Amino acid sequence: VGVANITWDATVAAYAQSYANSRVSDCNLVHSGGAYGENLAKGSSSTFSGTSAVNLWVAEKPYYDYASNACTGGKQCLHYTQVVWRNSVRLGCARVQCANGWWFVTCNYDPPGNYVGQRPY
Repeated sequence: VGVANITWDATVAAYAQSYANSRVSDCNLVHSGGAYGENLAKGSSSTFSGTSAVNLWVAEKPYYDYASNACTGGKQCLHYTQVVWRNSVRLGCARVQCANGWWFVTCNYDPPGNYVGQRPY
């Protein structure tokens, strides 16, 4: 969609790891409420990776309508718009195995995206 490359940021990654560690006991998809943009995912397979999570988020692309700047058909698309948000240029992600055996992935974006009334690109 023509957005600039995003770069890995150790500070953002440390934040992601700290938050992921705090979710080990319950694996709940609850946002951290921090200063960064954030996408969360979880999966039960040991092969559920950061790439798996990003693929889930990007799969929401068909539900984003650029003309109306909205999700369509009652579907979720805000994970996708955060992934491609033009002003989010730094990224950090983390993956942990939860107490229930599931895998929890968080990716944090700096600066955050998904500002109401703004298009991602």
